[in-house]
Amino acid sequence: MLNPIKKIARFFKLRAAFAHALALLFLSGFAFVKTADAGINSMRVGQGVGNVRLVFDADQSFDYKVFLLNDPKRLIIDTQNVKVNPQIVSKLDSNNFISNPRLGTVGVDDVRIAFNLRKAAVVKKAFLLPPQSNFGWRFVVDLELASEREFASKLGSSHALTNDNYKESKVAEKAASNKQVIRENNVKKIIVLDPGHGGQDPGAIGYSGVYEKNITLAMGKELKALLDRRGKYKVYLTRSTDKFIPLRERVKIARRYKADLFMSIHADSALNRNAKGLSVYTLSENASDKEAAALAERENKADVISGLNLVEHSKEVSDILINLAQRETMNRSSEFAAFMVQEMKKSVKLVANTHRFAGFAVLKAPDIPAVLLEMGYLSNRQEEKLLQQKNYRKKLAESTAEAIDKYFENMQHASLF
Repeated sequence: MLNPIKKIARFFKLRAAFAHALALLFLSGFAFVKTADAGINSMRVGQGVGNVRLVFDADQSFDYKVFLLNDPKRLIIDTQNVKVNPQIVSKLDSNNFISNPRLGTVGVDDVRIAFNLRKAAVVKKAFLLPPQSNFGWRFVVDLELASEREFASKLGSSHALTNDNYKESKVAEKAASNKQVIRENNVKKIIVLDPGHGGQDPGAIGYSGVYEKNITLAMGKELKALLDRRGKYKVYLTRSTDKFIPLRERVKIARRYKADLFMSIHADSALNRNAKGLSVYTLSENASDKEAAALAERENKADVISGLNLVEHSKEVSDILINLAQRETMNRSSEFAAFMVQEMKKSVKLVANTHRFAGFAVLKAPDIPAVLLEMGYLSNRQEEKLLQQKNYRKKLAESTAEAIDKYFENMQHASLF
């Protein structure tokens, strides 16, 4: 049995995580969560064919704003002039539309209610019903299944549904406050750059004998210098000299620095001397094609150089491998890869299906978004010559820096909700 102090501690811990759930009741086809009166005090969710209705019961009128956000897909309900009992989001019955309800703050004392969307949808209606019969105030939000294109066309607060009294000034005030908190508490994002190979591992050998390890180190240093000049990142290299570092040690370095983003830098090689173009890889245990699988196999074999076979190693490494399934990190990696492709295609040649997937050991951090950049083919005479040119590497570095900027800006907009 817990003593009273431990009981109180456990209560507040659970409440902070919205895990102190009340039992669900079923009423008129709705999943119903009832709490004590607290402004908005209960939530009901009813699902139809291709649509879902959310009903919030309240003991007073309030102002609202309803809109959609992406990455991930979310339904956002901002409320003003009302309290919201946190227990209304403590449990949500299984449905095909919404999941993961949570609360946040907007403005000085207003409340945001956020849901993840399981599929693309649009907000068809949002309205407040006054008390009648046995009901008090009811706030209704209707969602309808939509195409990805229609969902994309309705994103953002510019497409929000509101009542006439909703005041944008409070939202703007909170947004400014959030930016200030970000500046004060998390001034610089941490980026770890990983120049591939090194030491006794030369990597790919180019058309005229150029070593991949030298190209990747040069690129890593130039990209670090460019990002340092931006003034908003802390940038570290896994190696700054010609030395060998086991693949999974590179992952540990990124974790020691508590990196927000990890990028491994490489240059490819192929038997086909005509092959050329840049590609970006993110982690998948199933490679996207035979070429990706073969490349991952070649790169991962670097672990056995000097007798250092890390495929079966310490518990820490095993834990890392187990945690690879962490979907959020892999999603973030793919988001950054998309920005990389978007920026790179403006200035350099890309391979078809530029964003690829493979089981690279160096991308296997459980909690750090990571990509592997293949800058081009050293086995191609033209690309080997380009990759040896500082101006060409500068072009790659500038495109990468732009992608990093956009990635973190996107993450900032998507944070908390």
